[in-house]
Amino acid sequence: MGPVTPRPVISWETLELRTAQPFGIARWTASSYARTIVEFRQGEFSGRGEAAPNAYYGETAATVAAILPLLSGALVDAWDWQGLEANLKRLLPQGHPSVRCALEMAALEWCAVSVGRPVWGLLGLSPVALPETSFSVGLAEPEVMRAQLKAALGRGHRILKVKLGGQRDQAVIELLRTEAPQAAIRVDANASWTRAQARRMLGVLQAADIELLEQPLAACDLDGHAELRRISRVPIIADESLHHLGDLRGLAGAFDGVNFKTAKLGGPLQVLRGIHQARALGLGVMLGCMIESSLGVAGAAHLGGLADWLDLDGALLLEHDPFGGLEWQAGVLERPSAPGWGVHRVSS
Repeated sequence: MGPVTPRPVISWETLELRTAQPFGIARWTASSYARTIVEFRQGEFSGRGEAAPNAYYGETAATVAAILPLLSGALVDAWDWQGLEANLKRLLPQGHPSVRCALEMAALEWCAVSVGRPVWGLLGLSPVALPETSFSVGLAEPEVMRAQLKAALGRGHRILKVKLGGQRDQAVIELLRTEAPQAAIRVDANASWTRAQARRMLGVLQAADIELLEQPLAACDLDGHAELRRISRVPIIADESLHHLGDLRGLAGAFDGVNFKTAKLGGPLQVLRGIHQARALGLGVMLGCMIESSLGVAGAAHLGGLADWLDLDGALLLEHDPFGGLEWQAGVLERPSAPGWGVHRVSS
């Protein structure tokens, strides 16, 4: 009789992550974010993933808590990634991308730890240096945004991503550009502008030498984005318009690039697939994140060498990060080299 394979065990806990200060986008401002850490353990190895639900994509902490107990049989063999995807499609025919992400991350880390490799090495990716990541300035009163920008510059960040969508967007851009004449500035309207407003703002952005514009119009307004792209010298990047990989073909004529997030698309393997599809369609690639711990950010960081732009600052915005191991030198994120995701739990 051969050795008995240990039974896999899936467990989870929900953490309340708090940002160092309220973080605002066009849709809302928040300081507290529920994130669920999922662990897959079998034998001597374990793998972890993070579920970062976002109500805009139909998920909340409550939906994560309700769904996870139903998925005990979804992840049985950590090496069977196709089987995991098939099981998740069967058990979750629609939605719940952050839960899918957490399980996919847990499977990948278990496999990587079991062979002593970082996840990027497990996936056969090259050990290239990562692009410099941006640091986000949340939407707030102009003077508050100015203080956030100055603090980021003081910490050595050279690429800033500014959230817009208020009544004073032009004044904010002009103020921040005056404060940071040498910084690369990206802006994100989070689908809040009208077509007329976006056309007016293009001249402001071009005059301020803005590097890129993320999701200016409503997610469904692909015709408006295509029209804007035809007259814009500033590259336009999709975020909210991408819900599923099946959306990519429709985005190719309306955007210059796409922001991929593991929690939105269902995990690192899904994002990796999306990156290849985007390249085939002639789209640039941004890797972004939600407000997440270093564990969640690591799911994208291991793919970072494939991106044109990185926006992986979610953990830097936290008051306390429950995971350590990712290292930023100002805006430069070092490629993790330890087995798995390269992060470890730290005390509060």
